[in-house]
Amino acid sequence: MRIPEQGLAADEVLSRLESYRAHDVTWRDGRTFAYVYDAGEEIEALCKKAYVSYLSDNALDPTAFPSLLRLENEVVAMMASHLNAGEAAVGSFTSGGTESIFLAVKTARDRFRSMHPGATRVEMVLPDTAHAAFEKAAYYLDVVPVRVPVDSQSFEADVPAMAAAVNEFTALLVGSATGYAHGVVDDITALGQLALKHDLLLHVDGCIGGFLLPYFKRLGGVVPDFDFRVPGVTSMSVDLHKYGFAAKGASVVLYKDPSLRRFQIYACSTWSGYTIVNPTVQSTRSGGPMAGAWAVMHAIGDDGYLALARRMFDATRRILSGIREIEGLKVLGEPHMNLVAVAGEGLGIFHVADEMKARGWFIQAQLGYRGSPANFHLSINPKSEQWVDAFLADLRDSVEAARKLPTGDSAEMVSQMFSGIDASTLTPEMFQSLLQVAGIGGVSLPDRMAGINEMLDALPAKLREKLLVEYVNQLYKI
Repeated sequence: MRIPEQGLAADEVLSRLESYRAHDVTWRDGRTFAYVYDAGEEIEALCKKAYVSYLSDNALDPTAFPSLLRLENEVVAMMASHLNAGEAAVGSFTSGGTESIFLAVKTARDRFRSMHPGATRVEMVLPDTAHAAFEKAAYYLDVVPVRVPVDSQSFEADVPAMAAAVNEFTALLVGSATGYAHGVVDDITALGQLALKHDLLLHVDGCIGGFLLPYFKRLGGVVPDFDFRVPGVTSMSVDLHKYGFAAKGASVVLYKDPSLRRFQIYACSTWSGYTIVNPTVQSTRSGGPMAGAWAVMHAIGDDGYLALARRMFDATRRILSGIREIEGLKVLGEPHMNLVAVAGEGLGIFHVADEMKARGWFIQAQLGYRGSPANFHLSINPKSEQWVDAFLADLRDSVEAARKLPTGDSAEMVSQMFSGIDASTLTPEMFQSLLQVAGIGGVSLPDRMAGINEMLDALPAKLREKLLVEYVNQLYKI
């Protein structure tokens, strides 16, 4: 494709863009249980208007756009108050949870290096349920992630096991509130005591749960202490584009005091251009996400968020109750929030996800890892409330349909083919053969994903990663 020789009319441009959405999920109807967070048309419209009004303003230089500095300070202040961070707390507005986590890991690494000049190794200790963004940050920042298995029933962090993993290289402990996969809050109080004992930083990943958990607690939900009131907590991440219902990407990373954020900030004057000083990873930053988040938080307000939380709280309880009555399904752990993971017993759980898709629902498949079996995942939204009975009826039918479908054949074959093989020794050509075995070809995936997911589930994690890298390298053609 080349740039058109002549520009197109605005209507034609917009029409073509809209046509590209033909195969996207239709999330506004409330039947999509992943990736989107919807508070309704009015909030969406307001958010877009505020976003567009600041779209071209650049947060790179606060002296040029002091309005963006004010927006960022006010959004961060609202979240610091929401999470009881105290008067000394500081933070930054970021592009999303991954960047917030990235900055928290950088802060811990640089603090450790300042305390241990000449250190050649830096580690962080985290439970298996901690978000993959920590692995990504470790990959980029040369930090060693030390994964520790979690409790096999509750899926909460095993704090004694994490304590055993602490050594002279440890810079950071990680806990989740909640973990994405199972919707449970780790024992942050115990992790805080561990951090204080060893003078370590403790980051609580509240990207998915930090905004909503306080409201669930006010509604009578069982929510363990997790925020800055817990002694030992030094930083938190919380996404506004999830259950704050702001536009993507909007997140905040918070620190208990400015001495920690100092390690996050980057400055450079060793070049001939303007002096660079960036509190976040990005240099140029559109003011759109900040304005969108600020507008949504002011428009919904605390009472509005509580009302939205009540709808999700009630829907989650009804969905959990209904799932537990369906033979062949098992809820993993005891969710503290509106995130639910469901495994199968005696049936192919990925077939259930395919059957639900055929009935007009989008639910997310999750592969097994260590003690967490393959499952499907639900992120419950306010609009889910109106669909609970219909969802459960179709889920029952999908389970019965899945019982009649073959499962495990391709997984067993692939497991035998690649058992004991070192992923680092496989060539792109060998991965191409594996992609073909999985039924993955070209730039699209089949409508039914059970066979592919079963195959991926049977592979060792590192082999999965290599396979997915090859596929994505093929998917993005240019």
